[in-house]
Amino acid sequence: MEIKKRYSDEELEEFRGIINEKLEVAHRDYKNLMRQLTNEDSNGVDDTSPTYNKVLEDGSGIQSREEMIQLAQRQQKFIKGLEAALIRIENKTYGIDRVTGELIPKERLRIVPHATLSVASKEARNK
Repeated sequence: MEIKKRYSDEELEEFRGIINEKLEVAHRDYKNLMRQLTNEDSNGVDDTSPTYNKVLEDGSGIQSREEMIQLAQRQQKFIKGLEAALIRIENKTYGIDRVTGELIPKERLRIVPHATLSVASKEARNK
């Protein structure tokens, strides 16, 4: 039995669909985070709240703002990973483990469509 070196065009199209769906959600989530960070959803009542409450809220506001920035950065990285996966589909190199050159199992790619390593390669790298 010959070992498969790449996914078929039909399989690549299936993965493209999965990636495009995830990309759509990721872009929407990123836009929502950015809207929250830039206070576009604010009703403009922040300046009218009592000063004492404002001081108390500022501490937690700074922490949650930093967490939101981290989330936005992670989301941006996820989007870049998905976009890179689409390029690999175009190049017909999608789903190939960058360490071993073997195919990453479909089950993994369906869950983590931007993966460039099989679970075994990832675990070996993290040791």
